[in-house]
Amino acid sequence: MIPLLLFILLGVLVLVATEIHERRKQPVSSDKTGEGASAQKPYVRPEGCCGEHLVCERETLLQTSPVPEYYDDEELDSLAGISPENYTDEQEEAVRAVFSSLQESDVPGWCRSLQLRNIALPADVREEALMIVRELRSQNHA
Repeated sequence: MIPLLLFILLGVLVLVATEIHERRKQPVSSDKTGEGASAQKPYVRPEGCCGEHLVCERETLLQTSPVPEYYDDEELDSLAGISPENYTDEQEEAVRAVFSSLQESDVPGWCRSLQLRNIALPADVREEALMIVRELRSQNHA
């Protein structure tokens, strides 16, 4: 179990480093409309990104507003900064209850929201969310 968690953590760190590198390569816009860098450009998958990770895909889970969107899940804020291995049974059930109430199209946004709020998913919920994101991605790219 620990090697799997270390592998996942390493993957997340690599993706975050890649994202930081990609953002630094993008020039800061200084147009005359006054919008400047706040104007959103469409997301293009970074070269080399396989698109198989919750943290780098679905029109990206990292490039998002710094303000999280809530999905009637404010109670999950109490889990911020806690490792999923340390969740109580009740806390895990609270995450599963919110997850099961979501429409599939809301799963990527919910995952982005949880990332912004520093809330980690239990392994089984994370795997199911990843499966849904992959399915949505394949439908969008078909």
